[in-house]
Amino acid sequence: MLQATQLTKRYGGILALDRVDFEVRRGEIVGYLGPNGSGKSTTVNLVVGLLEPSAGRLTLDDIDLADDPAEYKRRIGYVPEEPFLYTHLTAGEYLTLVGRLRGIPAGRLQLRIAELLQLLQLHDSRYKAMRAFSKGMRQRVLLAAALMHNPDLLVLDEPFSGLDVNAGLLFRTLLRLLAAEGRMVLFSTHRFDMVERLCSRAIVLSAGRIVARQSIPSAVVDTPTDLEAAFMRATDQPDYLPLATRILQVIAA
Repeated sequence: MLQATQLTKRYGGILALDRVDFEVRRGEIVGYLGPNGSGKSTTVNLVVGLLEPSAGRLTLDDIDLADDPAEYKRRIGYVPEEPFLYTHLTAGEYLTLVGRLRGIPAGRLQLRIAELLQLLQLHDSRYKAMRAFSKGMRQRVLLAAALMHNPDLLVLDEPFSGLDVNAGLLFRTLLRLLAAEGRMVLFSTHRFDMVERLCSRAIVLSAGRIVARQSIPSAVVDTPTDLEAAFMRATDQPDYLPLATRILQVIAA
C-alpha cells in the first residue's frame, strides 16, 4: 500500500501542499483530481521522489521514502504529463538506458524492449530518432519505460494526453489488468470521464488540500458510454485484452 501522511510542501513562503493524507491499496486505481494549481503535480513529484516533502511521510509497503529511497523508488513506474525524452536517441536506445539504470540483465532487457516496441506499435519506427515522434508515440515510449521493470505502483500524470483513441483503449485495458493483478495505480488528471471509466475511488484537491473523497460504483467503472460503444463498432476495434495481457507477461518474464 502507498500511504501519504500529513504530506506538506512549501516553496519559500508559498504553501503548495497542506497536510495531505491518502492511500492507494493494492488492486486499486485511485483518481487524483483538481484544477490547475491545486497541488496535483506537486503531489505526484513527491510520491515518485522527484521532490522532498517539507513535512510528512511517504511509505510504500512499509518502506519509508526517507529511510530507503532506492528501494522505495525501485518499486515505482512513472508516466509524466510532458514526454521529455532524449530525442536524439531511438526508442530502443532510450529504453536500453532506462533498463540499465533499473538493473535489468542485458539479455532479458533486449528481448523485453523488442517485444514492447512491437506490442506498443513502435516497431516500424525503431530506427528513427524520437525527435520525429508524435506526442502520442513519445507517451507510448514513456509507458514502456514505466512498465519495463514490472513495478508495484504506477504513477500517472495526465497519461492520456496525446494518445490516439486506439492507444487510449489499450492503455485503459492495461491499467485494469494491472489493478486486477494487485498493483497500485495513482492516476492524476483533470478529466472526470477518465476517472469514472477507470477508478474505484477519487480524491479531489483544491488549493493544496483534500476537499473531497468519492467512491465510484463498479457499475459505472467498466461501462462504456454510448458514443464509445458506437465508435468501437463503427471502427471494428479489436479486443485489447490479449494484447494487454501479453504486455504484462513480457514485463514479468
